[in-house]
Amino acid sequence: MPGYYPIMLDIRHKVAIVIGGNQLAAEKVAGLVACGAQVRVLSPTFCYTLLLLAQQHTITLCHKSYQKGDLAGAFIVIVATSDPQLAEAVASEAQEHGQPINVVDMPRHCSFILPSILRRGQLTIAVSTEGASPGLAKRIRQQLAKLFSPAYEPYLRLASAARTRLRANNVSYKLRDDFFGDYFASEVLARLEVGDITTAAAVTQALLQPYGVETKASALEKEAYNNETEEWSGLSGWGGAG
Repeated sequence: MPGYYPIMLDIRHKVAIVIGGNQLAAEKVAGLVACGAQVRVLSPTFCYTLLLLAQQHTITLCHKSYQKGDLAGAFIVIVATSDPQLAEAVASEAQEHGQPINVVDMPRHCSFILPSILRRGQLTIAVSTEGASPGLAKRIRQQLAKLFSPAYEPYLRLASAARTRLRANNVSYKLRDDFFGDYFASEVLARLEVGDITTAAAVTQALLQPYGVETKASALEKEAYNNETEEWSGLSGWGGAG
């Protein structure tokens, strides 16, 4: 029987406290920042990566050792330290206040664990071995990265644009599901794989027509376009895995 309940947690604009100033802490901080958290890091010393993030006003550094009461206001807590006594103390306070906590490599103190993550825009694939082998989870995620290319990012944006139009036209859930069966079986992803977003948008437009949805391919293309780059540049314009 699974020991953990998988969940996607919205931490945007929520306070996340990280205990530790090493490179491992920096990796955890990067994941929190990417998801929109307001990150505070507590440690007497900090690695270069954390100092750089602070200079960019991305995170807040607190130059101090942990003391009870430092977790006040935290929505989520992560501990990246090899000190078992410190980890136990932080975990005790977090549990006292019902705050979700993860202590790296000390599952007995964790109320949640962090899976190995592959991100393709709105597509998130999480791989977990429930703590049995994080190293194996990482390698499985690396294998999945070969199957799910960066093209899945605009693929999901196109799907989202199509779904919005289907719902606006009061297309039933059953028919919307039929559409995405058509979409999945179509050449949309293959066209995106070679950077041909114009044809991908045109195919999506054609797939929508039997469901009574009329829209311009150019509008779909605009919504699928990667707004974080100045121009369409094929696979080179898309981010990698998280």
